[in-house]
Amino acid sequence: MAMKIRLARGGSKKRPFYRIVAADSRMPRDGRFIEKLGTYNPLLPKDSEERVKMDVERVQYWLDQGAQPTDRIARMLEAAGTRDKAERNNPNKGTPGKKAQERAEEKAAKAAEATEAAEAPAEEAAAEE
Repeated sequence: MAMKIRLARGGSKKRPFYRIVAADSRMPRDGRFIEKLGTYNPLLPKDSEERVKMDVERVQYWLDQGAQPTDRIARMLEAAGTRDKAERNNPNKGTPGKKAQERAEEKAAKAAEATEAAEAPAEEAAAEE
């Protein structure tokens, strides 16, 4: 059985509330689960202790049994300090869009012109002396 530790959505429309559950990966997202491990309320402020509540001992038990956490749960476990921080790869993150690249090129060209203009009078003054 492929076990996952994942979020199961509850709450009303536009007011999400999630249960952290251990479930068979073949079951529906909000459907049958084996054990409730905690809660996550994204509407609370990020520094609130009530935002993420987790039974860390039970989570660790399921991880030892071979359950795989989803990406979001893995981040919560990293924040709690029970899991090592994983290196993530997002190759598209660092590349700006076309317009931003054009603006950067124009800015670099203007800066180059400004440095040339500043050097020219300094060279003329040195040549006169």
